[in-house]
Amino acid sequence: MSSTTPHSIDLRSDTITKPTEAMRAAMATADVGDDVYGEDPTVNRLESLVAEMLGKEAAVYVASGTMGNLTAVLTHCGRGDEMILGDYAHIFRSEQGGSSALGSVHPHTIRNLPDGTMDLGEVEAAIRGDDPHLPRTRLVCLENTHNFCGGRVLSPEYMDAAADLAHRRGLQVHVDGARLWNAAVALNVSPARLVQNADSVSVCLSKGLSAPVGSVLAGSAEFIQRARRNRKVVGGSMRQAGVIAAAGIVAVTEMVERLADDHANAAALAQGLAQMDGVEIDPATMETNILFFTLTHPDMTTAQLVQGLKQRGVLINAAPGRRVRMVLNRHITAEDVPTVLAAMRDVLAQGAAAAAGPVAVYG
Repeated sequence: MSSTTPHSIDLRSDTITKPTEAMRAAMATADVGDDVYGEDPTVNRLESLVAEMLGKEAAVYVASGTMGNLTAVLTHCGRGDEMILGDYAHIFRSEQGGSSALGSVHPHTIRNLPDGTMDLGEVEAAIRGDDPHLPRTRLVCLENTHNFCGGRVLSPEYMDAAADLAHRRGLQVHVDGARLWNAAVALNVSPARLVQNADSVSVCLSKGLSAPVGSVLAGSAEFIQRARRNRKVVGGSMRQAGVIAAAGIVAVTEMVERLADDHANAAALAQGLAQMDGVEIDPATMETNILFFTLTHPDMTTAQLVQGLKQRGVLINAAPGRRVRMVLNRHITAEDVPTVLAAMRDVLAQGAAAAAGPVAVYG
């Protein structure tokens, strides 16, 4: 099956989700105005709705999760200040160092544990004292769910403890909540409960929620007033943005609870992968819609696996080392899971057969 056909099973990310018919209808009929003047009623409604859902005073609509995180860091920190975050944090690994490039904010990384947390003792030890030789520690960044740790969920108790530590030491807390909705569904708690002690939080409207674009940054009214200035300086102010914000409203009002389907499909996929030779995965660590496994097949590279699956209509991404990532989303049904597993078995078997002769090289 060609990977370009509509029947491809795309597990590269939940960012590939397309807007629903309800979203398209809402976008077509959205009431709009100039958002830079604060006059777009649909944007204003989205911001108020998400702020309420997150238990915050105010919110600002931004173009992406990366922009939301960057705006938050620039608002919390000044030039030469320092933020503490995990060494697997998306802000640190996958946002082009924007905080340092544009804000001269120094990242101080702490090792992420396999469950996505950081040891709070190590966090506290990393906080700088009042020494003119050192940058000033201003911010602790958390990520929930934690992408590169396999979609792991940080519990309300951990979130509270981390915030308590930060505030006791005079620091602020920002939560990269790109998939906070997944965490809330997995834990059966409100998203507001998870970030009740955070000073700011960014949440994504696309990914699993299927809006075509956009994230929201929330916090206190005073924080968001300052964040709007930073959104402007990074080029994020938009005009008649209600056209896309309308899809975001549908996303947060209609698409959150269905994330449980993605979690169930990811768990089923992990169980099937765990039965295969050449694959190392612990299904017990599956909590949401992201799974990583290690390719242990001695005669196959991750690039060969990716290409072999692509030829069978399954799209995935290789990660550093011999890790492979699959992300479930609303376009992947429970019926697709056996198809993915069959394709995996086929590719792995072909690799095993090639060990007895010439090594297979996929185009």
